[in-house]
Amino acid sequence: MKSKFYSYIEQLQDSITGALEEIDGKAKFREDLWNRKEGGGGRTRVIENGAVFEKGGVNISKVHGPLAPAMQVHFGVGDVDFFACGISLVLHPKNPMVPTVHANWRYFEMYDKQGSVVDSWFGGGQDLTPYYLFEEDAKHFHQVCKAACDRHDPQFYPDFKKKCDEYFYNSHRNEARGIGGLFFDYLKPSEEKSAEEWYNFVTDVGNSFLEAYAPIVQRRMNLSYDDHQREWQEIRRGRYVEFNLVHDKGTLFGLKTNGRIESILMSLPPHVQWVYDHLPEKGTEEERLLQVLKDPREWV
Repeated sequence: MKSKFYSYIEQLQDSITGALEEIDGKAKFREDLWNRKEGGGGRTRVIENGAVFEKGGVNISKVHGPLAPAMQVHFGVGDVDFFACGISLVLHPKNPMVPTVHANWRYFEMYDKQGSVVDSWFGGGQDLTPYYLFEEDAKHFHQVCKAACDRHDPQFYPDFKKKCDEYFYNSHRNEARGIGGLFFDYLKPSEEKSAEEWYNFVTDVGNSFLEAYAPIVQRRMNLSYDDHQREWQEIRRGRYVEFNLVHDKGTLFGLKTNGRIESILMSLPPHVQWVYDHLPEKGTEEERLLQVLKDPREWV
């Protein structure tokens, strides 16, 4: 399964970066190949200073070796070895009318010291972080997520949408990072779902990413904006940074397993503001967004 899934994410990286370069029309992805001394490595692709994308990355990796003590505690296991592979992407558009997007799909195995697999699972999801709320975009993104889920189990979308709302939440701010999407983890083979069935589901969601996000970018990337709206975008980007550095499990895993720092932190936007005690004016589009972030909605 691990070879099959890694082959899939190699192909998915190619298709996503190719489509994004076509949308941007100016910038190209820079590729870095890297190795991890404990075992494994990855292929990082970063785009910067484009016509549409101010910064973004679409990265794949496969790492293996002894599980670090901090992660043994996190997973509640003893001295085991592990293998993990996945694709992770974050895109920060220049225009504040275009939302930031994040997605990740991954596969994990643990082994005893005899090399036998003792646990394995899939995880991942995709979520949208707008700076100005267009309900048409939110509904489109969630409808694509729901359609991918419904092809496998009608209970997946409500379950994984709820998990997304709960996970991508800045509890220290009492607000969501964005308007959600899907989040799932520890999808393990069982009598109810085989590893192959979980693979089919996760790859179906991965294949839906461009359908979910590209039309939104194309609708909004040429809209006009002013300095005030750009400033709001940079303030909200600060909340994005806070989540990734304070709460995100993927960032923690990368840092604790000696991952490549530049690849782990490619999710951070290039221009960010932290304005002391900033609150938007009543009745504005900025306040409307905050109201939605404090009370997650059903979009489809």
